Amino acid sequence: MDLIARLRAGLPGEAILTDPDVTGSYANDMASFCEAGTPAVVVLPRTVEQVQHVMRTASELRVPVVPQGARTGLSGAANASDGCIVLSLVKMDRIIEINPVDRIAVVEPGVINAVLSRAVNEHGLYYPPDPSSWEQCSIGGNIGTASGGLCCVKYGVTAEYVLGLDIVLADGRLLTTGRRTAKGVAGYDLTRLFVGSEGSLGIVVRAVLALKPEPPQQLALAAEFPSTEAACRAVCEIMARGHAPSLLELMDRTSIRAVNDMAQMGLPDSTEALLLAAFDTPEPAADLAAVGELCTAAGATEVVPAETAAESDLLLQARRLTLTALERVKSATMIDDVCVPRSRLAEMLDGTAAIAEKYGLTIGVCAHAGDGNTHPTVCFDAADPDESRRARESFDDIMALGLQLGGTITGEHGVGVLKKEWLARELGPVGVELQRGIKDVFDPLGILNPGKLF
Repeated sequence: MDLIARLRAGLPGEAILTDPDVTGSYANDMASFCEAGTPAVVVLPRTVEQVQHVMRTASELRVPVVPQGARTGLSGAANASDGCIVLSLVKMDRIIEINPVDRIAVVEPGVINAVLSRAVNEHGLYYPPDPSSWEQCSIGGNIGTASGGLCCVKYGVTAEYVLGLDIVLADGRLLTTGRRTAKGVAGYDLTRLFVGSEGSLGIVVRAVLALKPEPPQQLALAAEFPSTEAACRAVCEIMARGHAPSLLELMDRTSIRAVNDMAQMGLPDSTEALLLAAFDTPEPAADLAAVGELCTAAGATEVVPAETAAESDLLLQARRLTLTALERVKSATMIDDVCVPRSRLAEMLDGTAAIAEKYGLTIGVCAHAGDGNTHPTVCFDAADPDESRRARESFDDIMALGLQLGGTITGEHGVGVLKKEWLARELGPVGVELQRGIKDVFDPLGILNPGKLF
């Protein structure tokens, strides 16, 4: 009761939620196999000063705080802990500034990715990071997990577009990092440190984001392959020859079958892998022709280039439907996120297929093939304890395979609760010690998103 009373001293009544039926709905994100606690209260601030009041109160009372955005994450990073303050930033959703000269946008953390993208398009500008959940996910959440998207192969991930941040620290102080300028190397790069920190070092309340000129409309092609090895060979050739596709995506046999069953896409049963490539260059048709030749040389049985933007959208529809289609296979899915060197992509896909056979499970894989980021999706019956156990064990095998191939346990989803054990394996004891030391500097009381990452 003291916590609620002290929060109310600096917050409007509508910003504080205490009804257990309501606060319980804020307990978790979209991850499977991640425990979530019961929050004491949910707070929805609208101003920086209100966030500062929350953190001062939490620091004085030693109450944990779990920052949340749209809760579309897949690692449990936004899951509540028992007795915590859930600090939901969805009401801080203003686009403060779009500056075409400096090519920056200044936004609050609750701004939805797609809303920002459309707003900057009106100025002839482009904000490239585009997670698959871009219609729902927030910029603050994108920053917290260093998210990626379909365009990463050419334009990079969120971290490359965050120029500066306003951060409310654990004790309520306001820290400004970074810059608004095109260049800047003053001091340690604290901005990059906060990107991907999953709310464990501070609360993002404002971000300065880099923008690019809006590119030409992209054109796409689809190439069907008789094996994942052939498709991955084509990926390697495309990248080795210096091409710069705006999108390079791959679907395995399981994903193709699921999409065919749901949407009758008409892909042949003999197709073992589908490669989708797109270019937003001044002459995309010429680039597609060159890539089509490389696909044919690698063993593609059919290559279908689009001639218009509408045709491109039709070709890319299968990739967009993949997750929805796999969700229809069983009652639950566990979406993985493992990134490997492009040269090891075929081994990752073939190894995942072997893991699926080992555990008697359906595991579909779609991949941002251009940057080696795979998304194995384990389909299982959540009501079947044995199948759930096998799903969890297959996840561990997939993690181990990724590390064995010289990869990383996450390319864009983050660590959260789901991959804590695997983060320690990837970093090693010295790496974990140093990262915990950084956490102690920013959050000496350990109240910011406890139980995540480490």
